[in-house]
Amino acid sequence: MSAYIEPFFTVIAIVFEVIGALAMVVGFLIAVVLAWRTLRRERTGHAAYLVLRNTLGAAILLGLEVLVAADLIRTITSKPSIEDAVILGLIVVIRTVLSISIQIEIEGTLPWRRAVLTSGAQVLARSIARDRAAARDSAG
Repeated sequence: MSAYIEPFFTVIAIVFEVIGALAMVVGFLIAVVLAWRTLRRERTGHAAYLVLRNTLGAAILLGLEVLVAADLIRTITSKPSIEDAVILGLIVVIRTVLSISIQIEIEGTLPWRRAVLTSGAQVLARSIARDRAAARDSAG
């Protein structure tokens, strides 16, 4: 029975890895577009830089969250070994430290000191909503 299950979950893990990578690539493209629109609208490089930095950071956070899920799926569905567990632990620690560092960069505060917890997807959605509102305000 496990001969059928393991390949299935391996494919699922690969799909998660592709989704994580796509989240970062698409997020990069969205960040560039939003920064360009901000630069054209506000004529200030600083505002465009902040939009680019925050939106790109959010996309990276979202991608890292999905990649951690892929690693978890891959590890729990493979043959258990102490080596796999240690490797997973190191990957999760590294990605968690990266996520915390990016969140601190974006929000300017420690994650546990924030009033409301936010994910990378929420930050990305807020950036898009802010850009749409600014475009409506400047058009009308």
